[in-house]
Amino acid sequence: MPAAHVGAGPARRGADAVNGHKELRKRVERQARRMKQAERDKPTLLGQTIYMGTLGLLMALPVVAGAFLGNWLDGLAEGYSVRWTVSLILLGVVIGAVNIYLFITR
Repeated sequence: MPAAHVGAGPARRGADAVNGHKELRKRVERQARRMKQAERDKPTLLGQTIYMGTLGLLMALPVVAGAFLGNWLDGLAEGYSVRWTVSLILLGVVIGAVNIYLFITR
């Protein structure tokens, strides 16, 4: 028996049980409302297409930006070099993956 109920009379334990039932009822009702809302808000084809397009942009934009910036930096260097381009493309892939992870988890 929990320490809060030690020495408490039957009336006290009955009041705690009633409060427990009320809290359980509130949680179940809230969960039922959330389930009904989720069913009403089923994603449409257009909504899913927009979501997937957003994920694509979150991945593609850092990669393309890295490629352009790397190409510009390589153009400043003497001779033929692709170090900056390849490095910044890979950095863009990492940044894009982190963007997608953060977008999905929110």
